[in-house]
Amino acid sequence: MADDLFLQTLLPTTHDLGGFKVHRTLPQRERTTIGPFIFFDQMGPAPLPPGTGIDVRPHPHINLATVTYLFTGAIDHRDSLGTFATIEPGAVNLMTAGRGIAHSERSPAAVRPDGPALSGIQTWLALPSAKEEMDPAFEHVGRDELPLVEGDGVRARIVMGSLWGESSPVTCHSPTIYADIHLTPGGAMPIDPEAEERGLYVAEGEAMLDGLPLERSTLYVLRPGIRATLRSTSGGHVMLCGGAPLDGPRHVFWNFVSSRRDRINQAKEDWKAGRFALPPDDHDEYIPLPEVPMTVSYP
Repeated sequence: MADDLFLQTLLPTTHDLGGFKVHRTLPQRERTTIGPFIFFDQMGPAPLPPGTGIDVRPHPHINLATVTYLFTGAIDHRDSLGTFATIEPGAVNLMTAGRGIAHSERSPAAVRPDGPALSGIQTWLALPSAKEEMDPAFEHVGRDELPLVEGDGVRARIVMGSLWGESSPVTCHSPTIYADIHLTPGGAMPIDPEAEERGLYVAEGEAMLDGLPLERSTLYVLRPGIRATLRSTSGGHVMLCGGAPLDGPRHVFWNFVSSRRDRINQAKEDWKAGRFALPPDDHDEYIPLPEVPMTVSYP
């Protein structure tokens, strides 16, 4: 039955970042993308100790867009465009790196004394080759601006693209679908073939697709064209992602994604030489280029 529904089942690689864990299901050697999604991380859930927080120092990106979406907690975003934005649960931060951007992500000072909570999904979207060198940009879309679809024991927020008759205002650089689905006990939601490539990910609780149980922290790649019903017996929280296939393979090294290997090499040299601008209000430190990055690098 699983073979009728799924092309692949992608198990997570878990990284302990000291105080919280990150479960990474994309990229993997056997599958590098689902639509434009080339990186899929679940952060937490985790309470951090009082007086602490996350401090991701300034670091660079090229030729991709990052999408940050939180379930709990808050993150202050600063970038080399001069942007400052605090993202909270249900909102979207879309940062388009294009020809190059640097940013930092830190827990707000106000939540540190009590110990901030952290839970959410961060994804990278590879840009179409014709848009890889576009101007960098940042877009924040609040929770109340995203369409909410409610039905048979279900609430689904449309993060990107068009699903179930509603469309998100978040910019899509290529055909993209992305949704946050909450199922109450006994809830159900149709999963229709709105995109050629689709993935389902159970972030919390439990869920099943056409009666087949789905494991938590696992990314299921659906067969093209299948229609199925997502259900939960005791309640679940599921992310749906996907879109049109990429227009060719991508090279990945650390935080750099590109259709051209030489572009990655240039970005590495630019970062080492200090040719990336840093956020104007967070420029006293940065993450150096690693010899061996924690992310999957290929080919």
